[in-house]
Amino acid sequence: MGADFDLVQAGIRTEKNIAIFQMTVSGKAGRSRPAPVGKLAGSDVFSYVWPTTIDPYEVGFERASGILAMAVTAHPDFDDTPLFDENGDGKPDNDGNLWHSHWVVLQKNPACGADALAVVDIPAGARPRLPKTWPGLPILIDSPGWQPSLQAGTVEVRVPFDDIGVVGAAGFDGVTAGLRVNASVHAPLLCVVDVFKVASGDLSLPGKPER
Repeated sequence: MGADFDLVQAGIRTEKNIAIFQMTVSGKAGRSRPAPVGKLAGSDVFSYVWPTTIDPYEVGFERASGILAMAVTAHPDFDDTPLFDENGDGKPDNDGNLWHSHWVVLQKNPACGADALAVVDIPAGARPRLPKTWPGLPILIDSPGWQPSLQAGTVEVRVPFDDIGVVGAAGFDGVTAGLRVNASVHAPLLCVVDVFKVASGDLSLPGKPER
């Protein structure tokens, strides 16, 4: 993958009740996006990701349901922000190729490969606790509408918290990665298939937010 995913630095800092997720790459952030395949099944997602030790409960999911991560993503073959019209054309369902933010909950899933992560699936018939802006996909994902900024070599997204203390006490890491929708659009729905770079080198979540 090119310099736009060559991770140089990742950080989180807090200002009042806002957590600012920031990442620097050696190239132009957001320059590359996946090639469209024309359908959801088998389509790709490019992402800038901050895995954290924050309990998913703090943003609306079940307690201890996996690794909570903030992700800035782009994917031309589907739109998963149904409440927001990012390109301003009056249609909220055609914006997937624009960079946008998500909360996702990750767990290791052997169906994605040895030690590979996947966004946690919601089993058929299950009714887990979900955020109000959950986009309706059968996975633990939230589409809160916080617009990321991608300028020069920097990706940044500002996220409000009711209790900013949960951020200050957290550990985190930085990852640039590619994900892929399962060809059968079935469990697992969304696997991490390419890890381009990890800030810590081993996904140990050693980072500490700055105030």
